Amino acid sequence: MTRTTLACRGFNQDTSRAKKAAAEGPVFITERGKPAPVLLCIEDYQRITGKRRSIADARGGPAGVEDIALKFPRFREPARPPDLS
Repeated sequence: MTRTTLACRGFNQDTSRAKKAAAEGPVFITERGKPAPVLLCIEDYQRITGKRRSIADARGGPAGVEDIALKFPRFREPARPPDLS
């Protein structure tokens, strides 16, 4: 696992390099010489946190979408018995 360190300015100027480096290991982004955020590939993040992907994550939905309450319209006609003839 390769560990990469980028200055905040370098990260802002070349995010594609940071994304490629994250595939090889964590990317530490520094602000004024001190590590601040860390960029990880999703597989490393899931391994560390022990979280599995939800259906919303797998389809690329926004975070928190699983908390949205769905409302379905009510069927207004009464149910008819099946025709068994």
